[in-house]
Amino acid sequence: MKKRDIVIAGYAETKIDFKTGRSAYDLAGEVLEQMLVRTKLDKSAIDGLSVTLPLSEGSNPFFAAYMCEALGLTPSWLNLGALGGCSATSGVARAMAAIRDGMCETVLVLSADAPSSDWRSNYGAYRPEFQDPPGVQGPPATFGLLMSRYIHQYGLKPEALGKIAITQREHALLNDNAYPKFRKPLTMEEYLNSRVIADPLRLFDSVMFCDGANAVLVTSEKNAERLGLDKVVYPTSYAEITNYKGDDALADITESGFAKIGARVFEQAGLKPSDIRMFHPYDDFTIAVVMQLEDLGFCEKGKGCDFVLQTDLSFKGTLPLNTGGGQISAGQPGLASGGLNLVEAVRQMFGEAGARQVSDPRNALVTGIGVIPYGRNWSASCAMILEA
Repeated sequence: MKKRDIVIAGYAETKIDFKTGRSAYDLAGEVLEQMLVRTKLDKSAIDGLSVTLPLSEGSNPFFAAYMCEALGLTPSWLNLGALGGCSATSGVARAMAAIRDGMCETVLVLSADAPSSDWRSNYGAYRPEFQDPPGVQGPPATFGLLMSRYIHQYGLKPEALGKIAITQREHALLNDNAYPKFRKPLTMEEYLNSRVIADPLRLFDSVMFCDGANAVLVTSEKNAERLGLDKVVYPTSYAEITNYKGDDALADITESGFAKIGARVFEQAGLKPSDIRMFHPYDDFTIAVVMQLEDLGFCEKGKGCDFVLQTDLSFKGTLPLNTGGGQISAGQPGLASGGLNLVEAVRQMFGEAGARQVSDPRNALVTGIGVIPYGRNWSASCAMILEA
């Protein structure tokens, strides 16, 4: 049974830009200041912090504690999220549990990263020696393999992927925080003629690393009322899974963890896919959006392209898709990207999205993806339903 005792009562977000020369701490300070201005809270009211481990500070084992120092926070509960694009949404879920357990009252779920300015990540473990072959250029190459396998099994309609990229670009045009370079129209001809960067993956199928930060404020409904926070949304359902079929040497890499958690997240909320008003999926690559639509139950497996082509995904449509532009068209602020689509969903439900405002934003489905191994599907999948 879903619970409605915990709320998201605020959001904040910096502009997304490339090679800003700023640090994750600097960006986090900007987003905290914005949060305090928007909510009119004193900083001392924040007694919990969930922070995403960024690529730009990936080698720092004390990052969460250093972030407390940088922001001048003294939390009674501290969480470091290391699930990549799942870290922000999973941070909300963990904050909810901590509040219910009485460990804290008001939690800042913060993500800040600056990988285009300073990359300090070392994935390590066994991957360089036993898994990643020489010459693989990171996630685009692995998603190129995934796309090839998907084509082999189901076929793929490039126009559907193009529609995702173009729709999100149209949304980014209306988003003042989007990376300025992306704030110009994209045509289907430009998409189809864009260079292939990891066959068959095109340039506009992929994201671009940028710098940025975002945050949401999580507290109990009762405490939100006490603090005078009258705009709230309710996280009524959450599910996650990590290393889905990781022990299966011949697992179908076109099947993600969403195939496992999709039914669970809808059942908990008492909803079905057709009830969802807005979809804010993690969109590091366009094929990931198609696969999530399938695995979450919006359509049959292998029918994602048809669903995209038949559905109005614009902010005025039947299933608005990543109305802020998503990572593909607003820019990917490193591992802070997991909070990008979450913040946009909250903004929409607060009725504060301006020219791209969705009518009747009664609920939203937000997802996260984390960890991209070679020759496998992504490692972590999470999904959260927000309701008014």
